[in-house]
Amino acid sequence: MRNVGIFAHVDAGKTTTTEQMLYRSGRIRSLGSVDDGTAQTDWLEVERTRGISVRSAVTRFEWKGVRINLVDTPGHVDFLSEVERSLRVMDGAVLIVSSVEGVQAQTEVIWQALRDLGIPTLLYMNKLDRTGAEPERVLGEIHRLLSANAVPVQSCGDVEGAFSGPIELLQVGEEARAAWSEQARADRERLAEKIAERDDALLERYFERGSLDDSELIPALQDGVRRCELFPVLYGASNRGIGVDALMDAIVGLLPPPEGNEEKPLSGVVFKLDKDPTMGRLAYVRLYGGVLRNRDTVRNHSLNIEEKVTQIRKMDGQRSEDVGILKAGDIAVVCGWSRVRIGDIIGVSEGVPGVRRLAEPLLTVQAHWRSEAEYPAVVAALQELADEDPYLDVQWLQEDRELHLRVMGPIQVEVLGQMLLSRYGLEVNFGEPSVIYKETPAQKGEGFVAYTMPKPCWAILRFVIEPGERGSGLEYRSIVRPERLLDSYQNEVARRVPEALEQGLKGWPVTDLKVTLIEGEHHVWHTHPLDFVVATPMGIMDGLVNTGTILLEPMLRFRLSTPEEFGGKLMSELSVMRGEFDMPVVRQGRMELEGRLPVATSLDFPARLGSMTKGRGTLTTYFDGYQECPRDVNAERSRRGVNPLDTSKYILATRNALSIG
Repeated sequence: MRNVGIFAHVDAGKTTTTEQMLYRSGRIRSLGSVDDGTAQTDWLEVERTRGISVRSAVTRFEWKGVRINLVDTPGHVDFLSEVERSLRVMDGAVLIVSSVEGVQAQTEVIWQALRDLGIPTLLYMNKLDRTGAEPERVLGEIHRLLSANAVPVQSCGDVEGAFSGPIELLQVGEEARAAWSEQARADRERLAEKIAERDDALLERYFERGSLDDSELIPALQDGVRRCELFPVLYGASNRGIGVDALMDAIVGLLPPPEGNEEKPLSGVVFKLDKDPTMGRLAYVRLYGGVLRNRDTVRNHSLNIEEKVTQIRKMDGQRSEDVGILKAGDIAVVCGWSRVRIGDIIGVSEGVPGVRRLAEPLLTVQAHWRSEAEYPAVVAALQELADEDPYLDVQWLQEDRELHLRVMGPIQVEVLGQMLLSRYGLEVNFGEPSVIYKETPAQKGEGFVAYTMPKPCWAILRFVIEPGERGSGLEYRSIVRPERLLDSYQNEVARRVPEALEQGLKGWPVTDLKVTLIEGEHHVWHTHPLDFVVATPMGIMDGLVNTGTILLEPMLRFRLSTPEEFGGKLMSELSVMRGEFDMPVVRQGRMELEGRLPVATSLDFPARLGSMTKGRGTLTTYFDGYQECPRDVNAERSRRGVNPLDTSKYILATRNALSIG
């Protein structure tokens, strides 16, 4: 078995490649098309009409006796959260790069995540039949921007209209070798050198004999791939099915099988949610240990609840079949869990890998509906969509009857509107996107709360809050002894601190700080664990008043390429937007600039760039952290719920909510 994700920048040909794999393996009888809206893995109406993937799709096929679970992920940066969730459960990856457009910003972001997670990766250079295909240039970009250890296992041959397929450099007979071009012979030599470099004994034999056999090279290549020390490069043109068989051979021959032990305790993770009209909530589960069967009652480790499995199904786009069992190492859809969320760990947490954060929604939009009567339906629909994509983080201001969502970009906003219409019959418009700022403590300070009235209650807490490194998020610890404050109460405080920091003094999330609980006290008779649910936000907000907060704004790393004559105009435009950039580099009449830009000042820049460069400028951007705002920027937003600083009103509101819950 193999669990493999297909990743790429938008329009590099992921879905077309997936479709060809399904067709050539015999899994589907007729070939679908992304452009015609008939691709097997693009089954949402919005995907068919727009010709882009917006959700990751799990499908499967068999090739040369090996079962392959394949996850086709979206390529557009607005749907990076789907990519992030899929990465967590993959044992191998295929990263597709267009031979025309080359390595792009999203390609670099995904590559870095694959390296951080140690996922063995094949590189597939697609679209070699297209006008403008330049495999040598793109291979140079791969070596420069991704890894010098990317090694072609094929020779490319002719390109554009003359491209008939790559030349295999491994596992070929004497007759085929005799027909090799000089280029293919040189490519084989480079491949042998790159593989031999990793092994002193192999390198010695190579120098002695001047060549190495397949029987020596292939095991060393497999080992290098699985250790993430070598990254094979393959060539193809997926729209014509060229190179796809060789890619499937490489998936089977070079990528590792999943690790999983059926004898171990049950452990797995939910990485995707869907909704089915008849089966209800569908939880996509990757299992790392144990066996799961129909009608089993399973513990949700994250929620600390138990839920029963009604069905276990294998999915192919919209088609599915009841298989009744899910074993360690495999992926399937579990029905019957009504409360499960994305990221929940099932059974025990041992063996479940951590998540690599890629997506960071930088914009917020307000939803507007046609009539007051639709308000409850819109709330319910958006909350359901937020279950399937938690980063949407629907903010429901009940008092103001307002709904706000966090989004990655304008394409995601358009897609949300189309999904609400096609899936729920709701016509929802969204306001202009505004930037999501954050806050961080300005200095070190203390927060104190003595929640002892109105009885029965007793919770005393003292926090030290201090600024942290930029990008460090929240670091929380307690130095209070259990005899002063029981561990169960301390655990409740630890759970509530991140929630309390979701809204700071200006209404934005608070980040990059260290919070230490230095004092705590409970009462033998009067204290209830829920007292710390009430008290923690009051203590944290008291601390933020004492530290004060600084506003942080999101930044983008950009790479800009433009004809040289537009360079001066663009540099002055970047300066007006508070951009910072390195010295420009001029290559063959084009100027390239790299630097950082605030999101707030550059929202409409991609649209303006076209007219400023007569359509000849290209811009790639990706999120590059938060930094301190200039002092003249003063962004505030409305607070959800009652402010803990208004203690009497807050205690009343929170206690009522807790008693209802």
